[in-house]
Amino acid sequence: MAFLDSTVVTVALPAIEDELDTGLSGLQWIVNGYMVTLSALILLSGSLADRFGRVRLFMAGVAVFAVASALCVFAPTLEWLVAGRVVQGVGGALLTPGSLAILQAGFREEDRARAIGAWSGLTGVAAAVGPFVGGWLVQVGDWRLIFLINLPLAAVVLAVTWFRVPESRDEEAAHRVDVPGALLGVVALGGITYALIQWGAVGGTPAVWTGAVVGLLALAAFVLVERASAAPMLPLGVFSSPAFTLTNVATVLVYGSLGPLFFLLVIYLQEVGGYTPIAAGSASLPITALMLALSARSGRLAARIGPRPQLVVGPLLLAGGFVLLSRLDPGDTYVGGVLPGVLLVALGLSAAVAPLTATVLASAPERHAGLASGVNNTFARGAQLIGVAAVPVAAGIGGTGGEAGGPGAGADAVAAGFGPAMLLLAGLCALAALCAAALPRRRMPGPAEAPAAGEEVAEVRPVGPGKPTRFCGVSGPPMRACPGSSAGEAHETGREGSS
Repeated sequence: MAFLDSTVVTVALPAIEDELDTGLSGLQWIVNGYMVTLSALILLSGSLADRFGRVRLFMAGVAVFAVASALCVFAPTLEWLVAGRVVQGVGGALLTPGSLAILQAGFREEDRARAIGAWSGLTGVAAAVGPFVGGWLVQVGDWRLIFLINLPLAAVVLAVTWFRVPESRDEEAAHRVDVPGALLGVVALGGITYALIQWGAVGGTPAVWTGAVVGLLALAAFVLVERASAAPMLPLGVFSSPAFTLTNVATVLVYGSLGPLFFLLVIYLQEVGGYTPIAAGSASLPITALMLALSARSGRLAARIGPRPQLVVGPLLLAGGFVLLSRLDPGDTYVGGVLPGVLLVALGLSAAVAPLTATVLASAPERHAGLASGVNNTFARGAQLIGVAAVPVAAGIGGTGGEAGGPGAGADAVAAGFGPAMLLLAGLCALAALCAAALPRRRMPGPAEAPAAGEEVAEVRPVGPGKPTRFCGVSGPPMRACPGSSAGEAHETGREGSS
């Protein structure tokens, strides 16, 4: 449900705009309402699961997600729909890492890698088919069906989990939960997002400036709280590794370009290119298909030659794809106009995402593997959130509902701003390649083993058992461990009642 919804909603945006008269700013809120709470709360999920029970928290996340989906199904207004999306993000933040924590606690160590590999592959497939499923549902029925399908799925998941999945928890888990940090994260992302979206819609009003100030102050307070907290959800010490910091900066730049790409491409294809919803949804399928096919090979190649070459070449391929897409004209065919750029984007992601994840994990202490994976995933989702809010503003695309003839509204504004937006995204990817070029040439040094000046290291440090797995990193880099959870660690005895 969570990975399907991360991509399925985008295809329905033009239909939602027609019915609810949202304008582009309303569409941005539909996407970002989900991302605000998901990005801010995902780091808390593991620690909450350890303390209250992994299955219990997972079921709570599924139930919240289902209730929020029902709100979206019956939403009479944009505000109602955005509220439902915000609550969906809370459910997604609880259930997505929680499902991984259950796998890590419930499987023996020798079987765990295969279980997590299946988890990565199946969630990748869900994200991959999202645009196609969303386009089909919108075309044959109504955009509300993309939320309605979650209700029977949730009922089945809750029934199976209740009767068949044993509970597990960490009896030694810390009793402190970083609630202030989580709340400040939501306020920071919400305030900054509000300011960026509303700036494009109504300009620099007092409310917009207030949102920006509140968001920035909350961000500063978040850093101070995390530094002073005895049990922070984001220990700032993990950024003492230059490789970890550089790789996360590259992650922000790459995923900060992906979010706006998928947001704007499907709107352009439907409103400017005249594509049907199912055709627009299928346009990006080569990206997810190639990632699923090539991700494991990419991981093996990075282990053999070191991650830096792929982390440089991958973003440059992405930049080339964006440049090709910037030249789209309304009359271009899919094969001649859209597909070449989409294929370059697919190859760039396939080259970069696996070594990016491996480098993040190799650059943090093993005890922080879950945290490192969660931080990387959170940064990616936060970057998509900010990208969807900021790039249309920078490209001159804006407008609110009811401004059919106003500046920055309608298909004409999308047509005029799509090319500049793609060039801006190409620039972000070029910066990501520069960040990757500053990484060590071979193995990523751990946080306590930085090489001496001029010294080169020889090989990629292993980041976990098992072969590289297939995944689709469109919605975010794959998580290898549940952030904040002790599930799967050596002292963990496994699920209750298991041998």
